[in-house]
Amino acid sequence: MPNLLAMSFEGELSPSFDLRCLQRGRAIPDGWGLGYYPGGEPSASVLKEPAPAPGSVRTQLVRAWDHAASSVFLFQVRAARWGSRSDANTQPFCRSWGGRDWMFVHAGSLEQRPAPGESPLFQPVGSTDSEAVFCELLSRMAEGWWRQLSELDYHTLRDWLAAFNELGVLTCALTDGNDLVIYADRRSAVPVFLCEIRPPYERVVLGDDDLELDLTRRGAKSRKGIVAATNPLDPESEIVTSWRELAPGTLVIVRQGAIVAEFGPATAASAGEAAPGGAEAIGAAPASDVAQVGAPTPGTMSETPAGNPAETTAETAAVAGAARARVGGTRMVAKPSPPRPRTAPPRRLEVRHSTIYRYEQAVERSIHLLRLQPIHDRLQRLVSHQLSVSVDGTWRDYDDVFGNRARRLLLETPFTELAIESHALVVTIDTDPLEFRPIHARTTIPLNWMPWQRHMLAPYLLPPELPESQLVELHEYAMSFVQRNGYDLIDSLLDMNQSLYKDYEYKQGTTTLATTPFDTYANRYGVCQDFTNLFLCLARLLGIPARYVCGYLYTGPKAENRAMAEATHAWAQVYLPEAGWKGFDPTNGVLTQTDHVRVAVGRNYLDATPTSGTIYVGGGGETLSVSVTVEEDS
Repeated sequence: MPNLLAMSFEGELSPSFDLRCLQRGRAIPDGWGLGYYPGGEPSASVLKEPAPAPGSVRTQLVRAWDHAASSVFLFQVRAARWGSRSDANTQPFCRSWGGRDWMFVHAGSLEQRPAPGESPLFQPVGSTDSEAVFCELLSRMAEGWWRQLSELDYHTLRDWLAAFNELGVLTCALTDGNDLVIYADRRSAVPVFLCEIRPPYERVVLGDDDLELDLTRRGAKSRKGIVAATNPLDPESEIVTSWRELAPGTLVIVRQGAIVAEFGPATAASAGEAAPGGAEAIGAAPASDVAQVGAPTPGTMSETPAGNPAETTAETAAVAGAARARVGGTRMVAKPSPPRPRTAPPRRLEVRHSTIYRYEQAVERSIHLLRLQPIHDRLQRLVSHQLSVSVDGTWRDYDDVFGNRARRLLLETPFTELAIESHALVVTIDTDPLEFRPIHARTTIPLNWMPWQRHMLAPYLLPPELPESQLVELHEYAMSFVQRNGYDLIDSLLDMNQSLYKDYEYKQGTTTLATTPFDTYANRYGVCQDFTNLFLCLARLLGIPARYVCGYLYTGPKAENRAMAEATHAWAQVYLPEAGWKGFDPTNGVLTQTDHVRVAVGRNYLDATPTSGTIYVGGGGETLSVSVTVEEDS
């Protein structure tokens, strides 16, 4: 039986808790409690029971009640040492500050109660050491006017908890409904373990002799999550990763089912300066004790399209190291802006695209539509392009409604083989996709469009026609990225782009043109087209205009760092206010730069497909072979 259990999911889940320890003949705990945030509201609901009787009604309620749906859950089973077995002394503790409810659970026991500050704004109702720690933490938050955890420098919080840890055993979890903070006791007297829940799944059950946690009893949703517990619970499904024990003194921050940062133990000096009751909090700790784990810190690029590691600009480093403001007697460290992708070199690329159709019987009359000429604009210059077709016919070149250069081809000469060859020389110049965005700039979701802008962008705002229940679940999934990134537009898009790259498996031959974005979301695998369609759907559900892009990807002399090579490629572009169309490649988790050659754009694949056609007379069995090479022209 875990003394402490904390969970965070991307979007809401409605788990079932079966307290087997309250069956007759078992050793009954001194109390238990469950806290969560129904409907994603800042108001918390807490259900707890001191001195429970065997088979109590409340335990049956928490097992069967389907209204306990939330993104964050805190659960605690009490073994009393401080205070009587009463409601006031039973965790989770809940207090309101900054327009939201905060919750706290503590496993372990301090040797002495922490001394309150000079003018504590929060005072305990009960007599436990745990509530005293919680009240002191909230008093310090209020003193610094930090209204949510994301506003506080996490090194400061880690040092506060490390100082309380000097008074005894402290393994704890703190949440404001958005962020979940987990701290491991510095002596491992009460260890804490983490596991990751990875979709897709149909049934996820964790449990031991005293507790069963069923995450899917009320229906399975393809949601990623993090579970922390003082005792590992045995999984009944392979989708649950193995439990890992946090190093002593470690602080982990979880947001919307993803670990966004992990901080190592505090130094003795910093912990001493943050002693309980002190007014001075510690600023930034050395960068070496911070590890980014799981989902990247919003905006972090794993690599640029050129294959180079991301870098933090000098301006960002300066902000991270030097920007401090004096607030309420506490030294506050400003958080750095997300790192930007490194500027890529312009490229001169030679593209050869060969498409060959073969038929069992001669095709006597057919019409074909070709979109094979790369786009020519300020970020991509078309030097030359030749297009050849092996069968004579009549044709006409024109610009389609999306601005693509297209060729309509009528063939009335019988053929059993049709070869279409495209040869292009292109210079790509999109070297810095975020050059429009100063370090301090911030655009938030939802976006507001003028009526005429929305009218012009309407084709790129409409999600695919899917059942409403599927669109609702996809919208919840999209909002998990928004909430994880504080409603910041660019950070949410970068996080979404990286998550599709990391959480979804690239599997060729497993999907078709009929595969929907919901299928990709539920199965967590696909190819570039599927990932692009899902990204488009999520963006449009958030009110962000997005369009489909078909083109080519330069993979360099070696393609080990790319999922796509030697084929046409697909990615998404979103329209950003006062910045225009910007490319996101969820297949590779990068912003598009000078490795991506754009050929056609549209609402979906049908608007931008390279070759399509209709056979009116003849034909039969068809085979298709496509060959693409993209090389740097010297």
